[in-house]
Amino acid sequence: MIPSTSPPFAMTRWVAQTSENYVSVTPYNYTATSIHGFQATHQPAIWMGESGQVVISPGAGQVQPKFDDRGMSFTHEDEVITASYYSVNLNAIEGGQILTEQSSTSRVGHLRFTFTDTRKPYVLVEATRASVLRSSDPHNLTYPHGSISINPDTREISGSNPERQDFIIAPVSTPAKHWSGYFCARFDQPFASWGVSKNNTLFDGQTSGNGTLLSGYATFSPEVVEVNVRVGVSFISVEQARKNLDMEIPDGNMLEDTATATRTAWAEKLELIKIKGASKDQLQTFYTAFFHTLQYPYEQSEYGQYYSGYDDAVHQGVSYTGYSNWDTYRAEWAWLILFAPDRIPGMVQSMLQDYKEGGRLPMWKNIIETNIMVASHADSLIAEAVLKGMSGFDLETAWEAVYSDATVPPVNDTTTVYFDRQENVGYEVRAGLTSVYEEKGWVADDIHSESASRTLDYSYDDFSVSVLAGLLNKSEEELFFRQRSLQNPFTIFNSLTGFMEARNASGAWAGPDNGWTEGDKWAYTFDVIHDTPGLIAHKGGNATFVKFLDEHFDGGHNDHTNEPSHHIPYLYSLAGAASKSQSRIRQIAELNYNASVNGLSGNEDCGQMSAWYLFSALGFYPVNPVSGLYVVGSPFFDEIEIQFPLSNATSLKIISEGAPSKPFVNSLAINGVDIPSPIISHNQLLDGGRFEFIMSSRPQAWGGSTLCSKDNTDLTDKQDISAQYYMAHTLSCVEGAHTS
Repeated sequence: MIPSTSPPFAMTRWVAQTSENYVSVTPYNYTATSIHGFQATHQPAIWMGESGQVVISPGAGQVQPKFDDRGMSFTHEDEVITASYYSVNLNAIEGGQILTEQSSTSRVGHLRFTFTDTRKPYVLVEATRASVLRSSDPHNLTYPHGSISINPDTREISGSNPERQDFIIAPVSTPAKHWSGYFCARFDQPFASWGVSKNNTLFDGQTSGNGTLLSGYATFSPEVVEVNVRVGVSFISVEQARKNLDMEIPDGNMLEDTATATRTAWAEKLELIKIKGASKDQLQTFYTAFFHTLQYPYEQSEYGQYYSGYDDAVHQGVSYTGYSNWDTYRAEWAWLILFAPDRIPGMVQSMLQDYKEGGRLPMWKNIIETNIMVASHADSLIAEAVLKGMSGFDLETAWEAVYSDATVPPVNDTTTVYFDRQENVGYEVRAGLTSVYEEKGWVADDIHSESASRTLDYSYDDFSVSVLAGLLNKSEEELFFRQRSLQNPFTIFNSLTGFMEARNASGAWAGPDNGWTEGDKWAYTFDVIHDTPGLIAHKGGNATFVKFLDEHFDGGHNDHTNEPSHHIPYLYSLAGAASKSQSRIRQIAELNYNASVNGLSGNEDCGQMSAWYLFSALGFYPVNPVSGLYVVGSPFFDEIEIQFPLSNATSLKIISEGAPSKPFVNSLAINGVDIPSPIISHNQLLDGGRFEFIMSSRPQAWGGSTLCSKDNTDLTDKQDISAQYYMAHTLSCVEGAHTS
């Protein structure tokens, strides 16, 4: 994730620009040696496109509108990087230095440039540039048409930028034809001169322009040493960008004021967790991860109104974008429910508005839907929110939307493959729902891409729909989707090989390497998170399942850089081998997370990589997010004190003395009561008090009935109590919420 400055969940993140970003390239790269400007970015992940950015580029001497020509060298020793403040010394092209300082609010960037021993200072405001289509060829370009306006009297440069790199993969029914990013930059120094750059040609004295490769600029008196600029952004209009500027950083506010307010916003969140027994590097790793988890989804509404690309209109209400649901349903969403519960109602309501305005819940929303990844995991997000007591959104619309996901196939479902990033198609949602999945239980590999992953993900989403149905007293629908969710995963279990495998419409096996989404047969054979007991039974019982897990890890098949593997180490605990979970979790954390610039082994994916680490450091993980339960792992530190925002308890203390060097759990007591199995509930967390782990340097018997059994074998009908407990309490949590 880039080193941006912004408050939690900000509409816009401000970052030093070392690259012109597109899908697979971020605006900042640590290996770069020059900075070309400071960018207001809306790119939510490296594999997503940028949208409506504006770039502020200081300079001295001849105005340089072209990206390659305006870069100024720097060193990392001259950078200060925090969540609320960034600064860097730049070597001006014609001599001297430009100290740039930056902070921001959600919709306004605040920059200060200090010129030392330079020629005549200027600031360029870039509206549009060449836009790269797709990620395979950086020379495949389009040229968005923007606008620029300069008002020397008000010291403003404003304009629009319609660039939205993901437009080529949006559903054809919601093209967002009139979408644009808008900006209003206001300076504190009078303009000495001004002009417009079109196609990298300067037109001095012009005050407006439209077209491609478009920028505006203002120069300042040679005597000027310091220039402050505040840049409001909007998805609605230039006027709204100006209003956002006046609302969030009004005239007279100093950069220090902005940085302090943003620092305070982060401190209020990060101070919810206090740690004892961690090294400096471990603290940096933990709190950087916490910072990562509190950025997405990000604000799309602007003081009670928002632009919707689904119907190309402005509406009243709260809206968010940047929903990477295939990634974040696993643990990031559960983390937000615990630590940003005030945001959840708006985030859910935003998805429901997307459904009402566009006809579907989002899969991967980046301004509008992009059809990236598979399945309808918004079903899981909504069901988990309701299960865990979140409110403030329309439950009947929520049910209507998830029911539609589970029952209404996409357009041309039997003839469209819906391969990854397929262009010129409608909403993908549950491609393959028609006929084969409904009638036989699997998505056909000879009709649809990623068919085996779809089958397993649709089954989990069906389980989520059944959970929501139960919570809303819809008993018939609850039973129907519960049964479908428990039956369908095993329609693709090949008992001859012991692995999940894609199938064709005829029922023939499609081959072990077909039909997977960012994973393989190893990762996805473990992907029945809502029915671990059923999976264990199909593998022959606990002992056989544990050996299969060993083969997975010891054979080098676990790929923590991608999300399908994230829950797998916790499955040992559900098969009576908790000590193996504990050792694997510690190994994964050590190998995949650190405090360096390469601190994550995989893409952050809107917080999910970090959410795994954070939950694991606390000592538990939401294997099945809609169960209301967490599987216990191995806490990393001596003591962690947590204040959950919505908890009535004073705090929760997780005591695990010696944990940094003792990864194994001898016992767990919650408020003095021994916990026999490695399972805890959401309510137990919120009730607070004291979770006391007794840690050991050697594997212990706790949660280890399979490992401790004399012959180390189990019958399929006599599974470990952990899995039985997990399944029984998954159902009872739903029933309890149902009756309450």
